[in-house]
Amino acid sequence: MTIEIKDLAKTFGKKEAVKGFNLTVPKGSFFGFLGPNGAGKTTTIRMVTGLLAPTRGDAILAGNSIVRNAVAAKRQIGVVPDDLALFDRLSMWEHLTMAGGIYGLNRDDTHTRAEDLLKVMGLWEERGTFAGDSSHGMRKKLALAMALIHNPSILFLDEPFEGIDPLAGKVLRRLLQRMSEQGTTIFLTSHILEIIEKLVDHVAIIVEGEIALDSSLAELVAGGRTLEDVFVDAVGDSAGDSDLDLAWL
Repeated sequence: MTIEIKDLAKTFGKKEAVKGFNLTVPKGSFFGFLGPNGAGKTTTIRMVTGLLAPTRGDAILAGNSIVRNAVAAKRQIGVVPDDLALFDRLSMWEHLTMAGGIYGLNRDDTHTRAEDLLKVMGLWEERGTFAGDSSHGMRKKLALAMALIHNPSILFLDEPFEGIDPLAGKVLRRLLQRMSEQGTTIFLTSHILEIIEKLVDHVAIIVEGEIALDSSLAELVAGGRTLEDVFVDAVGDSAGDSDLDLAWL
């Protein structure tokens, strides 16, 4: 297995945000990790990628423990976090050359890959633009380029399609599909279920810090069901009170 999550849990004060679950993701899988707001998705990704220390448990990434051997584990992964983690006063080019150096790439390889990635993302003409002066969609694509520059074997994406235009979304989907076909394990969260349904081969749904469902997409949508149907059944239709009368609205 490429990703093995073992009894992973996180407590904030008296609140147990993630309640200690196990999950395995095979090598080369395109894995959708879904759940309602506040279910524990982002907390889980932060723990698995070493951005947040778990209260208990561990995640094994390509054979390396994120708890006991974080440096080796992080060399195997690329991450696009929910907050993007960019520096407002660095240009796009500077972000990528910095990322290449952090991952041990030499200058020539870093520059070649940075140019390739910026062109694929449609950012080459804006390579000198500061991240802080860029649109949200441009920042999202820059964060993805940084996550890819070292050619990771595992890619974690937290809401990668949020806030980007349809054309950019199409480019990103094609890129991710190609990476998956070539053996990269992709683990992503998204609330855009239509996109998830077109991309992933396996789905897990987390509800209140626990795994409510873990299955292949083919099994879930058998019989003409949609992923939205499956999600609502697993989570419960608690989006609002249908009996509430907003007479003033």
